[in-house]
Amino acid sequence: MSGTLYLVATPIGNLGDFSPRAVETLEAVDFIAAEDTRVSVKLLNHFQIKKPLVSYHEHNHATAGQAILARLLAGESCALVTDAGTPAISDPGEDLVRLCGEHDVAVLSIPGCCAAVNALAVSGLPTGRFTFEGFLTVNKKSRRERLESLKGEERTMIFHEAPHKLRTTLADLCAVFGPERRITLCRELTKLHEETWRTTLGEAAAHYETNTPRGEYVLVVAGRERTREATVTLAQGTAQVLALLAQGARLKEAAREVAEQTGLSKNELYAAALEQERQESGGYRKKS
Repeated sequence: MSGTLYLVATPIGNLGDFSPRAVETLEAVDFIAAEDTRVSVKLLNHFQIKKPLVSYHEHNHATAGQAILARLLAGESCALVTDAGTPAISDPGEDLVRLCGEHDVAVLSIPGCCAAVNALAVSGLPTGRFTFEGFLTVNKKSRRERLESLKGEERTMIFHEAPHKLRTTLADLCAVFGPERRITLCRELTKLHEETWRTTLGEAAAHYETNTPRGEYVLVVAGRERTREATVTLAQGTAQVLALLAQGARLKEAAREVAEQTGLSKNELYAAALEQERQESGGYRKKS
């Protein structure tokens, strides 16, 4: 009978966030697969846990994953941990989970810290629907293409960013989404200098032009506002335009005013009102 892979979330800064269940799991497994064994051994030492460590990270996950799988199939149990946060989320652990699934190896998640969810919770932005985008590529062309593909995204967007790339990322976000788009910058979550700043992309970009970014960031960006659905029909809106014309308004201004009030298209209102006037007068009305 095969063993079990446990995905054990680790603290993202504050060791007090490590749960008793997580400690018990690390104490019970046969071995631990770590993103960086040097980082994980500090966590283990703090909780007085002594277990064999193997390395599993982005650069060796293909071969290391097969070795871990072999041990799991032989009946051993393994805990997968990252340097900070939940394994398999924007992390090569997803490949190991998929590998286990293909070989009917049980995978259990031991809940804990996730920087993206923590940042979303304190962002003050809509949380009902969101999309996690992780780290953007360093390639300028690919990064801009990715952001352009998100221009119509209505869900709240979550990005991770390192301090040395923050200025470039904010500049790109500002260029694509506009300076007035809302953003919450969460820095050093759960750590001594934790900071949450709710502002706009334009203000954030300007601030960091003269201030040095420090610490790891989670950027929570508001989605595009939904286009207001029309509450009246085009015929009803046209009637409102004609009523304004009867009061002496110019057609162009009347169409714009009704469009702003109803969400209907200004151009469609203009054309419909113009056509109706022509039909009623039997002649031609000069555009205004």
